[in-house]
Amino acid sequence: MPHSETVDLASVPLRELHEQLHGLPADTHRTSWQILNPRGRHAVAVGLDAPIRVRVRGHVGYYAAGMNQKAIVTIDGNAGPGVAENMMSGEVRVLGNASMAAGATGRGGLLVVRGDAGARCGISMKGIDIVVRGSVGHMSAFMGQTGNLVVCGDAGEALGDSLYEARLFVRGAVKSLGADCERKEMNEADRATLAALLLRAELSEFDVRDFALYGSARSLYHFHVDNVSSY
Repeated sequence: MPHSETVDLASVPLRELHEQLHGLPADTHRTSWQILNPRGRHAVAVGLDAPIRVRVRGHVGYYAAGMNQKAIVTIDGNAGPGVAENMMSGEVRVLGNASMAAGATGRGGLLVVRGDAGARCGISMKGIDIVVRGSVGHMSAFMGQTGNLVVCGDAGEALGDSLYEARLFVRGAVKSLGADCERKEMNEADRATLAALLLRAELSEFDVRDFALYGSARSLYHFHVDNVSSY
C-alpha cells in the first residue's frame, strides 16, 4: 500500500530529510511526503530521483527542488532564487511567487508559478516547460535553447535576449525584446502546444488567442562582424 511520511524541519535536520529522500528505491511505496516548517531554508527537496509527491508547507530559500527528476514537488508559499534549477523531469509547482532565475538551465519537466517570477526566469533553458500565471522580470529566457516559457501576465525588459530555439508565449505587455528576439506568427501547432501547457498547469481559463509568440530571429547563431553591436 502507498505510504505517507511527514517531516517537520523544526526538529529534523534538512540533511537527514535528504538522506531519507535520496535513499528511496526506484520502486518505493513511500510515495507521499509532507515537509513542515521549511522557514525559508535553502536547497529544500533538491536532487530527488524517485516518482514521489512532496508537499512543502511554507516558504523556501535558494534552489528549492533543484535537479529534480521524476518527483512532483509543490511549494505552498514563495520560492527564492533558482527554484527548479537544472530540473530534468517531473513537476515543480510554486503556489506563491518565485524569485530570480526560476527554472534556470532546466532540461525537462514542468515548472508552474502561480504568482509572479523575478528576473531571468528560464535563463539558459534547455527543454523545460515553464508556465507563470503572473508576470516575469527582465532578461527572462536569456539564451533560451529549447523548451517553452508561458507568461500569462507581462514580461520585463530584454525578453528572450540571445534566444536560440525556445518559444515564448506572452499574454500581456512586453517592455522590450532582447537581442535577436522577435514576434512570430503563431500557427496551429503552436496554439496546440500552448493549450496543452495551460491545461497541464491548471490554467485553462486563459484563451490561447490572447497570447503572442516570440522566438529567435536567428541572426546571432554564428558570429558575424556586421552584428558585433548586438552581441
